[in-house]
Amino acid sequence: MSEIVERKQLSDLIAVKIKEFIIENRLKVGDRLPTEQELADRFGVSRVSIREATKALGFLGIIDAAPRRGLTIASLNMERVSQYLGFHFAINDYPMDQLRESRLAIERGGLGRTAQRMRVDPEIYERLNEICTEARQAAEETNLADFSVLDREFHHELLYASGLQPLIAFHDLILVFFQHYQIDDPVVQEAFLHCWRDILGEHQTIIDRLRDGDPQGAEAAMCHHFDQIGDRHSTKPPNDG
Repeated sequence: MSEIVERKQLSDLIAVKIKEFIIENRLKVGDRLPTEQELADRFGVSRVSIREATKALGFLGIIDAAPRRGLTIASLNMERVSQYLGFHFAINDYPMDQLRESRLAIERGGLGRTAQRMRVDPEIYERLNEICTEARQAAEETNLADFSVLDREFHHELLYASGLQPLIAFHDLILVFFQHYQIDDPVVQEAFLHCWRDILGEHQTIIDRLRDGDPQGAEAAMCHHFDQIGDRHSTKPPNDG
């Protein structure tokens, strides 16, 4: 068992060294890496260790290994990375305030770009506004399940509207946040009846300020929204976002 652990630690170390090699040599997507034997000689390890390290990097889409073509730099598979991170966040019991602050950092990061894109594409605002309208209808019918889905959709669409693919890739973090709430809990349902108007009002303020070309105002509204999430969570709120 200890031998397996040591091999795993060695392959992790070699993976780091390979990434450093890529950066130091300014290699780009499609560029070829040295052969397994050349890398083994460079780092003073066996080809088996190199192969284990490159397999790990291949899983993330950093390296592509193909017969007769050798090792090349691949395009990072952000979808796979985000799925891995989403699973990681789901099984680790991170404090809710850390998840909330992480979400805020991600979502705020796209607001400026969303405001720019909204100026040339009015349909962005229309899509977000339609989600708010549908969420209001669900809330008025006390349909917490549909409201929850639309709440998630609003935040995903808001992030997607930025067009910033690296940020969009982390949308799974948003989903993990929502999984901490149980919509069939009577306490959650009771809290929902008291706060849904505030939630939708905050959503509307964010997109209205983006439409008006005021990304700073949208950021302030987003920060206020997340502060309110914290207050609501202290009394076990619904799936509010």
